[in-house]
Amino acid sequence: MTSSVQHFAVLGSPISHSQSPALHRAAYHVLGLNWDYTVHEVASGELERFLSDTATRWRGLSLTMPLKREILPFLFEQDEVSLQVGAANTVLFDGGRAFGFNTDVYGAERMLREAIPGELHRALILGGGATARSVIVALARRGVRELTVATRSPARSQDLVELGRSAGITVALGDLAVDLGEPDVVVSTLPGTAVITTKLPRSLRTSVPLVDIAYAPWPTAAAQYWSDAGGRVVNNGIGMLIYQALAQLRIFVGGDPERELPSEPEVLAAMRRAVLAPV
Repeated sequence: MTSSVQHFAVLGSPISHSQSPALHRAAYHVLGLNWDYTVHEVASGELERFLSDTATRWRGLSLTMPLKREILPFLFEQDEVSLQVGAANTVLFDGGRAFGFNTDVYGAERMLREAIPGELHRALILGGGATARSVIVALARRGVRELTVATRSPARSQDLVELGRSAGITVALGDLAVDLGEPDVVVSTLPGTAVITTKLPRSLRTSVPLVDIAYAPWPTAAAQYWSDAGGRVVNNGIGMLIYQALAQLRIFVGGDPERELPSEPEVLAAMRRAVLAPV
């Protein structure tokens, strides 16, 4: 180990299932960094107190639900992606200031390229939360131009339509993908235990692959719903988790999510082994 100790953590609620510590610690080992990475349960409304008590301790933070939007008022500056999406999952502290980034878009885009390497034109997203916002931009980068977001409260999700417009994608809000015919992919951004109450056609579940952003518990309720109909689940959130963490590491090490790490292939292989993800 060659560097002085620096402190990092993942915050959210619930957080006990997080695989982020395993990913980051595996990468630190390959990179020869004497850094630590811990887990902290921080529920909605508790972030300000956490930061005021401990902000000077941290070099960087990873954020999961429900904090990706709650962090925004505490940031000195944001990268373009987090500004577009309206959510940040990464914080880098420098000179007493907090800089926010969104690496979920990178993670989702790279995972989607592996899960479905062919062309994508139409898509359906289940759920309309902060993760869905990142997936919308990622799908736009993958070539999707027509998208339906199935959410319990379409009236409260109108901002997703404008987000889609900014990314060059047409977003419709509703419960079914009937306006699109048959999408090329369905992406679930629901929590792992969330039961799908929308009556999706069995024909959709048997003919269109599901990408599930959640990974715990596995199979998730959404993945089980798809499998019960004989449908195909082509990926889960471990892939997105690994790639968004890789971009976080680039930020923590070099301050830039696009600057590759030293020995990055070895780092990525170690991260995959840490969560037993396939190559």
